[in-house]
Amino acid sequence: MNRRTLHRAAALALGLALAGTAQAAWPTDKPIQIIVPYAPGGTADALARLVAENLGPKLGTTVMVMNKAGASGTLGEADAARAAGDGYTVLYTATPYSINPHLQKLPYDPRDLQPVTQVAEAPMFLAVGRASPYKTLPDLIKAGKQAPGRLNFSSGGQGTVQYMGAELLMQAVGMKATHVPYKSGGPALQAIMAGEVDFGFGNVSALAGHAKSGLVRPLAITSAARNPNYADVPTVAETGVKGYEVYEWNGIFAPAATPREIVQRLNTALREVLGATAVKARIYALGARVVASPPEDFRQFLAKEEARWGATVKAAGIKKE
Repeated sequence: MNRRTLHRAAALALGLALAGTAQAAWPTDKPIQIIVPYAPGGTADALARLVAENLGPKLGTTVMVMNKAGASGTLGEADAARAAGDGYTVLYTATPYSINPHLQKLPYDPRDLQPVTQVAEAPMFLAVGRASPYKTLPDLIKAGKQAPGRLNFSSGGQGTVQYMGAELLMQAVGMKATHVPYKSGGPALQAIMAGEVDFGFGNVSALAGHAKSGLVRPLAITSAARNPNYADVPTVAETGVKGYEVYEWNGIFAPAATPREIVQRLNTALREVLGATAVKARIYALGARVVASPPEDFRQFLAKEEARWGATVKAAGIKKE
């Protein structure tokens, strides 16, 4: 029996031991910690802080956000996976969670985490700089197919949905473009605006202001339907890439040893918070929409996401590091 198996068995045993006491008392006045495995300032961090701000009063205790960035989110995820299953540590993570297992050896076992709820999902713009000669997505695709590898695109790295969204598009239409990775999503978006790259994907909220000022030109949005605030921007599927739909998702997980009753109570409280009109409005202002799913629905969603990104990585020939 290896170390991870022993750790999981011990954690589950602890969870069972807590079942008769912690469940009845949870939550006490002990603070609940939300681990965000990304740096402050991004969409996931902003949404996690919004959740924490409203979840604390709902549960009658303090809810704090702790950022633990590094290794595409896996360092913070590992901390959450190793935490006690007592309901006082949860993880708030995003799309790379379902991509990273196909790109790298994880510092934790995903089975040490269990889904609580999918909080939200946000579409992306596929955008070009204002000086770009490409006025439509079909124009860009045509150029990419005529000269494979000549066009380039930016992203915050292979594990990001910005990169994977581009790879999925290229595989769907049969074009090739050169990936230019940046240290994070911010510089990758700056590269689009500066014309350093031919195109790139970015969160709608991150690009919205630049689109309105004319610094970037959104060619398409990755959602199933057009965004009412950008009604002139077609969906990727509308432009001819049938079935294309990609979102940046955010969700909350708990250590696997957390008793089912605590997970359910946490899920109920979170769904009440996310259902509040003011919270939904603030999430919408960040370019996302509330999902607030039950744990099992989130589990099924994750299985589909992991299968899709696994197939995309395999088709791209990317080797796990």
